[in-house]
Amino acid sequence: MSKSSTIVGEKIKSIREGKSLSIEEIAERSGLTADQVKLIEEEKNLPSLAPLIKIARALGVRLGTFLDDEEELGPAICRKSEHSQGISFSNGTVDARKNMDYFSLAGNKSGRHMEPFIIDVQPLEGKEFTPSAHEGEEFIYVLEGEIEICYGKKTYKLSAGDSIFYDSIVNHHVHGVDSQKAKIIAIIYTPI
Repeated sequence: MSKSSTIVGEKIKSIREGKSLSIEEIAERSGLTADQVKLIEEEKNLPSLAPLIKIARALGVRLGTFLDDEEELGPAICRKSEHSQGISFSNGTVDARKNMDYFSLAGNKSGRHMEPFIIDVQPLEGKEFTPSAHEGEEFIYVLEGEIEICYGKKTYKLSAGDSIFYDSIVNHHVHGVDSQKAKIIAIIYTPI
């Protein structure tokens, strides 16, 4: 388990306990099961962003609070050399293979309303995946390779230089075309 995923589980548990909330209360507020919340807190399951967004809303915090918030009020600068400290998510694949490596571009900016990432999209073996949905909006710009976005009942293929902006309340899934690697910039906005 990576250090980053450990931090996510610890932060969720710490915030929940600090607000004197039980796992069951967070499960009820988020629409997740108590077992899902417990596995996330125990660092046994780092899911796609959708469940983390639901937990953040249930706790009344922003998604960035779990990832890497610091107390910087001015501009946030992220150097290329800092991109090696990413967080891997399963992105809803059936057997929880980790196929998305997220590198935060604003981890030291507190009070932010957007979450900008560079994401390495790893090959997804097979065509099985589970779309996710959450409140907010997403913008994706393809830096390298090709990606496929299943959005509602439609599928969009994007190549390097292409972008897409969508409401993330609609079921969606992002993956590489023909199980190829890709690199994207994604900006996720989630209202509190």
